[in-house]
Amino acid sequence: MNDYRILVVDDEEDLCEILKFNLENEGYEVDTANSAEEAMKMEISSYHLILLDVMMGEISGFRMANMLKKDKKTAQVPIIFITAKDTENDTVTGFNLGADDYISKPFSLREVIARVKAVLRRTATTETGKALERLTYQSLVIDITKKKVSIDGEEVSLTKKEFEILLLLVQNKGRVFSREDILSHIWSDEVYVLDRTIDVNITRLRKKMGVYGKCIVTRLGYGYCFEAE
Repeated sequence: MNDYRILVVDDEEDLCEILKFNLENEGYEVDTANSAEEAMKMEISSYHLILLDVMMGEISGFRMANMLKKDKKTAQVPIIFITAKDTENDTVTGFNLGADDYISKPFSLREVIARVKAVLRRTATTETGKALERLTYQSLVIDITKKKVSIDGEEVSLTKKEFEILLLLVQNKGRVFSREDILSHIWSDEVYVLDRTIDVNITRLRKKMGVYGKCIVTRLGYGYCFEAE
Protein backbone atom coordinates (compact mmCIF):
# COMPACT_ATOMS: atom_id res chain seq x y z
CA MET A 1 0.00 0.00 0.00
CA ASN A 2 1.10 3.58 -0.54
CA ASP A 3 0.16 6.65 1.50
CA TYR A 4 -1.79 8.53 -1.19
CA ARG A 5 -5.40 9.39 -0.38
CA ILE A 6 -7.84 10.07 -3.21
CA LEU A 7 -11.36 11.53 -3.04
CA VAL A 8 -13.79 10.66 -5.85
CA VAL A 9 -16.71 13.10 -6.15
CA ASP A 10 -19.43 12.09 -8.63
CA ASP A 11 -23.23 11.89 -8.45
CA GLU A 12 -23.15 8.50 -10.18
CA GLU A 13 -22.82 6.07 -7.27
CA ASP A 14 -21.94 3.11 -9.50
CA LEU A 15 -19.11 5.05 -11.13
CA CYS A 16 -17.78 6.09 -7.72
CA GLU A 17 -17.69 2.46 -6.61
CA ILE A 18 -16.00 1.31 -9.83
CA LEU A 19 -13.31 3.97 -9.50
CA LYS A 20 -12.89 3.25 -5.78
CA PHE A 21 -12.48 -0.49 -6.39
CA ASN A 22 -9.93 -0.09 -9.18
CA LEU A 23 -7.91 2.65 -7.49
CA GLU A 24 -7.78 0.65 -4.25
CA ASN A 25 -6.44 -2.27 -6.28
CA GLU A 26 -3.59 0.05 -7.26
CA GLY A 27 -2.82 0.60 -3.57
CA TYR A 28 -4.50 3.98 -3.00
CA GLU A 29 -6.76 4.83 -0.07
CA VAL A 30 -10.02 6.03 -1.63
CA ASP A 31 -13.11 7.80 -0.28
CA THR A 32 -16.19 8.78 -2.27
CA ALA A 33 -18.84 11.51 -2.15
CA ASN A 34 -21.96 11.73 -4.32
CA SER A 35 -22.23 15.51 -4.28
CA ALA A 36 -20.08 18.57 -3.80
CA GLU A 37 -22.08 19.36 -0.68
CA GLU A 38 -21.15 15.98 0.82
CA ALA A 39 -17.51 16.34 -0.22
CA MET A 40 -17.17 19.82 1.30
CA LYS A 41 -18.02 18.40 4.74
CA MET A 42 -14.94 16.16 4.54
CA GLU A 43 -11.34 17.01 5.47
CA ILE A 44 -10.38 17.97 1.91
CA SER A 45 -6.88 19.08 2.86
CA SER A 46 -6.01 15.52 3.89
CA TYR A 47 -6.33 14.23 0.30
CA HIS A 48 -3.52 14.08 -2.23
CA LEU A 49 -5.87 14.17 -5.23
CA ILE A 50 -9.54 14.77 -6.08
CA LEU A 51 -11.33 13.17 -9.03
CA LEU A 52 -14.16 15.64 -9.55
CA ASP A 53 -17.22 15.37 -11.78
CA VAL A 54 -18.28 18.64 -13.40
CA MET A 55 -22.01 18.03 -13.90
CA MET A 56 -23.53 17.58 -10.45
CA GLY A 57 -26.49 19.04 -8.54
CA GLU A 58 -26.70 22.44 -6.90
CA ILE A 59 -22.93 22.87 -6.62
CA SER A 60 -21.12 21.93 -9.84
CA GLY A 61 -17.61 20.54 -9.97
CA PHE A 62 -16.37 23.85 -11.37
CA ARG A 63 -17.92 25.76 -8.48
CA MET A 64 -16.52 23.34 -5.91
CA ALA A 65 -13.06 23.62 -7.45
CA ASN A 66 -13.31 27.40 -7.32
CA MET A 67 -14.19 27.23 -3.62
CA LEU A 68 -11.27 24.90 -2.90
CA LYS A 69 -8.75 27.05 -4.76
CA LYS A 70 -9.82 30.15 -2.78
CA ASP A 71 -9.17 28.40 0.55
CA LYS A 72 -5.47 28.33 1.42
CA LYS A 73 -5.93 25.01 3.27
CA THR A 74 -7.16 23.24 0.13
CA ALA A 75 -5.71 25.36 -2.68
CA GLN A 76 -2.82 22.97 -3.31
CA VAL A 77 -4.88 19.77 -3.54
CA PRO A 78 -4.60 18.53 -7.16
CA ILE A 79 -7.85 18.10 -9.13
CA ILE A 80 -8.66 15.92 -12.13
CA PHE A 81 -12.00 16.82 -13.68
CA ILE A 82 -14.08 13.89 -14.94
CA THR A 83 -17.07 14.80 -17.10
CA ALA A 84 -19.22 13.98 -20.07
CA LYS A 85 -18.69 17.57 -21.25
CA ASP A 86 -15.70 17.71 -23.54
CA THR A 87 -16.05 20.99 -25.43
CA GLU A 88 -13.03 23.25 -25.72
CA ASN A 89 -14.67 25.92 -23.53
CA ASP A 90 -15.27 23.44 -20.71
CA THR A 91 -11.69 22.20 -20.89
CA VAL A 92 -10.36 25.75 -20.79
CA THR A 93 -12.64 26.59 -17.85
CA GLY A 94 -11.32 23.58 -15.97
CA PHE A 95 -7.69 24.46 -16.50
CA ASN A 96 -8.33 28.12 -15.68
CA LEU A 97 -9.68 26.97 -12.33
CA GLY A 98 -6.38 25.23 -11.66
CA ALA A 99 -7.22 21.69 -12.74
CA ASP A 100 -4.25 19.36 -13.10
CA ASP A 101 -5.92 17.19 -15.75
CA TYR A 102 -9.24 16.65 -17.52
CA ILE A 103 -10.76 13.29 -18.52
CA SER A 104 -13.87 13.01 -20.70
CA LYS A 105 -16.47 10.26 -20.33
CA PRO A 106 -16.58 7.57 -21.51
CA PHE A 107 -13.07 6.65 -20.43
CA SER A 108 -11.07 3.50 -19.84
CA LEU A 109 -10.02 2.65 -16.30
CA ARG A 110 -6.46 2.21 -17.54
CA GLU A 111 -6.53 5.82 -18.74
CA VAL A 112 -7.81 7.08 -15.39
CA ILE A 113 -5.16 5.14 -13.45
CA ALA A 114 -2.41 6.38 -15.77
CA ARG A 115 -3.57 10.01 -15.38
CA VAL A 116 -3.82 9.62 -11.59
CA LYS A 117 -0.28 8.26 -11.38
CA ALA A 118 1.04 11.03 -13.61
CA VAL A 119 -0.58 13.81 -11.57
CA LEU A 120 0.53 12.35 -8.23
CA ARG A 121 4.06 11.89 -9.51
CA ARG A 122 4.15 15.46 -10.81
CA THR A 123 2.60 17.12 -7.76
CA ALA A 124 4.72 15.11 -5.31
CA THR A 125 7.84 16.71 -6.79
CA THR A 126 6.48 20.21 -7.42
CA GLU A 127 4.55 21.00 -4.26
CA THR A 128 7.62 21.66 -2.12
CA GLY A 129 7.75 18.12 -0.84
CA LYS A 130 4.11 18.13 0.24
CA ALA A 131 3.98 14.35 0.50
CA LEU A 132 6.83 14.49 3.01
CA GLU A 133 5.45 17.42 5.00
CA ARG A 134 2.11 15.82 5.84
CA LEU A 135 1.07 12.32 6.74
CA THR A 136 -2.58 11.38 6.63
CA TYR A 137 -4.64 8.38 7.64
CA GLN A 138 -8.39 8.81 7.19
CA SER A 139 -9.19 12.00 9.18
CA LEU A 140 -5.88 11.89 11.08
CA VAL A 141 -3.41 14.50 9.76
CA ILE A 142 0.19 14.81 10.98
CA ASP A 143 1.82 18.06 9.92
CA ILE A 144 5.52 17.23 10.08
CA THR A 145 6.68 20.78 9.40
CA LYS A 146 4.47 22.46 12.01
CA LYS A 147 4.70 19.52 14.47
CA LYS A 148 0.92 19.40 14.79
CA VAL A 149 -1.62 16.59 14.81
CA SER A 150 -5.31 16.98 14.02
CA ILE A 151 -8.31 14.65 13.90
CA ASP A 152 -11.37 15.74 11.94
CA GLY A 153 -9.80 19.20 11.74
CA GLU A 154 -9.40 19.52 15.53
CA GLU A 155 -5.85 19.84 16.85
CA VAL A 156 -4.67 17.18 19.32
CA SER A 157 -2.31 18.41 22.03
CA LEU A 158 0.71 16.09 22.19
CA THR A 159 4.03 16.35 24.00
CA LYS A 160 7.23 16.30 21.91
CA LYS A 161 7.85 12.62 22.70
CA GLU A 162 4.25 11.63 22.00
CA PHE A 163 4.39 13.41 18.64
CA GLU A 164 7.67 11.71 17.72
CA ILE A 165 6.37 8.26 18.69
CA LEU A 166 3.19 8.74 16.67
CA LEU A 167 5.14 10.00 13.66
CA LEU A 168 7.53 7.04 13.82
CA LEU A 169 4.68 4.52 13.94
CA VAL A 170 2.52 6.15 11.23
CA GLN A 171 5.49 6.61 8.89
CA ASN A 172 6.04 2.86 9.16
CA LYS A 173 2.49 1.46 9.22
CA GLY A 174 2.43 -2.23 10.12
CA ARG A 175 6.07 -2.38 11.24
CA VAL A 176 6.57 -3.47 14.83
CA PHE A 177 9.00 -1.40 16.88
CA SER A 178 10.48 -2.90 20.04
CA ARG A 179 11.05 -0.72 23.07
CA GLU A 180 14.74 -0.69 22.15
CA ASP A 181 13.86 0.53 18.63
CA ILE A 182 11.72 3.35 20.01
CA LEU A 183 14.40 4.29 22.53
CA SER A 184 17.04 4.55 19.82
CA HIS A 185 14.78 6.68 17.58
CA ILE A 186 13.15 8.97 20.16
CA TRP A 187 15.47 9.05 23.19
CA SER A 188 18.78 8.65 21.35
CA ASP A 189 20.51 11.53 23.19
CA GLU A 190 19.41 10.58 26.68
CA VAL A 191 21.65 8.40 28.80
CA TYR A 192 19.14 6.22 30.63
CA VAL A 193 15.44 5.75 30.03
CA LEU A 194 13.27 3.05 31.58
CA ASP A 195 11.15 0.79 29.37
CA ARG A 196 8.26 1.87 31.56
CA THR A 197 8.66 5.43 30.22
CA ILE A 198 7.80 4.19 26.72
CA ASP A 199 4.76 2.27 27.98
CA VAL A 200 3.48 5.38 29.79
CA ASN A 201 3.91 7.53 26.69
CA ILE A 202 2.12 4.95 24.52
CA THR A 203 -0.78 4.76 27.01
CA ARG A 204 -1.16 8.56 27.08
CA LEU A 205 -0.90 8.74 23.30
CA ARG A 206 -3.67 6.16 22.82
CA LYS A 207 -6.01 8.14 25.07
CA LYS A 208 -5.35 11.38 23.21
CA MET A 209 -5.81 9.80 19.77
CA GLY A 210 -9.51 9.02 20.29
CA VAL A 211 -10.83 6.61 17.65
CA TYR A 212 -7.29 6.11 16.33
CA GLY A 213 -5.96 4.97 19.70
CA LYS A 214 -6.90 1.40 18.80
CA CYS A 215 -4.62 1.62 15.74
CA ILE A 216 -1.61 1.78 18.09
CA VAL A 217 -1.36 -1.95 18.69
CA THR A 218 0.72 -3.88 21.22
CA ARG A 219 2.41 -7.03 19.91
CA LEU A 220 3.09 -8.94 23.11
CA GLY A 221 6.74 -9.82 23.44
CA TYR A 222 7.67 -7.70 20.41
CA GLY A 223 6.61 -4.08 20.76
CA TYR A 224 4.25 -1.57 19.16
CA CYS A 225 2.94 -0.73 15.69
CA PHE A 226 0.39 1.44 13.93
CA GLU A 227 -2.08 -0.90 12.25
CA ALA A 228 -4.39 0.50 9.56
CA GLU A 229 -7.95 -0.78 9.81
